[in-house]
Amino acid sequence: MLELNYRNADAVVIGEENGLNIEEEFNNYKDTITHIIADLNKRKDKPGQWLQWMNLGYSEETVWYVKEFASMVEGRFDNILVLGIGGSALGGLAVTEALLKPYWNLLTKEERNNFPRIFFLDNIDPDSINGLLSILDLKKTLVNVITKSGSTAETMAQYMVLKDLLEKELGDDYRKNIVVTTDKNVGILKQLADQEGYKTFIIPDDVGGRFSVFSAVGLLPMALVGLDIDEITNGIKDMDLALKNIDIHQNIAAQNALIHYLMDTKKGKKLSVMMPYSSRLKYVSDWYVQLWAESLGKEYDRNGNKVNVGPTPIKSVGATDQHSQIQLYNEGPNDKLINFIRVKEFDTVLEIPKIFEYTGIGYLGGKTINDLINAEADATKVTLSDHSRPTVTITLPKINGYYMGQLLYMLEVQTAIAGELYNIDTFNQPGVEQAKNYTYALMGRSGYEDSAKQLQEKMATV
Repeated sequence: MLELNYRNADAVVIGEENGLNIEEEFNNYKDTITHIIADLNKRKDKPGQWLQWMNLGYSEETVWYVKEFASMVEGRFDNILVLGIGGSALGGLAVTEALLKPYWNLLTKEERNNFPRIFFLDNIDPDSINGLLSILDLKKTLVNVITKSGSTAETMAQYMVLKDLLEKELGDDYRKNIVVTTDKNVGILKQLADQEGYKTFIIPDDVGGRFSVFSAVGLLPMALVGLDIDEITNGIKDMDLALKNIDIHQNIAAQNALIHYLMDTKKGKKLSVMMPYSSRLKYVSDWYVQLWAESLGKEYDRNGNKVNVGPTPIKSVGATDQHSQIQLYNEGPNDKLINFIRVKEFDTVLEIPKIFEYTGIGYLGGKTINDLINAEADATKVTLSDHSRPTVTITLPKINGYYMGQLLYMLEVQTAIAGELYNIDTFNQPGVEQAKNYTYALMGRSGYEDSAKQLQEKMATV
């Protein structure tokens, strides 16, 4: 199982001004946490609660359909192209980057065990899109279009471009190169998928985008490149069982949620840094940023009070960002809680040769790169502690599907618990919807004419 070490957030280590009396706080909030965990598990099966993501690890039907489709198309495509933005892309990107061989897309087909390369087109920069399309053989590319609403402007614009290009190259056969992941019943993409006859996978009701990684949104791209999704769901199920424990002393998601909440509300630590010490986990930081920001950044609480809450997440990666961010974290404003992710056992070992022994770098010889990155992580944690900067450390025994399932699911539950502590709606995103509506207006979508006129007037004064 994953381990959580919160010692360096405790007042015993970093002082009363910046640290928490953690065991005391666990006891203070014991009943509150018991109620939150029990309530989340009680509500997860009720429609409209947006907690169905808590059941995704048990969706054997989805896993079966995904594996069946992946088996059917195995060997037919050289490339998987995922069209999606935000939660439709970040989870799949985080997991495939972690679990595939490094530099997967640069390996030969034989080195990839005949599985395809995978690309996530998660932005609408025209130069990036044109650049990628110029190097892909679209006849050998399976396009996975992902949007629950079916109206996400960025994704649907990408789809329109790809549909047009595929049809020109393949004629009526282009439909075999498109697979859709969307809502079960409603939305423009669902209508088009039915009309065009695309293979379609469902995003369940009451599962928001940022919590959808273990639905077909993430599982399908993972399976298409040969990842063991059974191993991933086994990790989720075991973690879910552990996180049903209502005792905060035994529940790492509840522990980290409460530490973050109290660091923000009592100690002024309004920034949450996610810093994995592994390049393979770097996109976990990106995924965490969306999860934390969209879920916890809210203007109003459940009682209608204007609160403007939410710790700001920051993505980072060790040891790289020791050379770009740690100076600020050590000596700048003491307003951050840093989350380290450590890996006990890397897949490979890289020895540093015993050369240049007569120079100032000779001490490195005979050690390993593994030793060095672990020493960097330890040194950074201690240095931050010396400056009374709070840190917590999540440790994975190794990077595999089982522990990736555990890690992401734990962070999802942690976020849900934190939202309850803030007394906000963790699962809505009104601030995002407003920008979407403005985009529809500017692009001339029917029904948004009045909004377009008002927006043009506002833009003229800015």
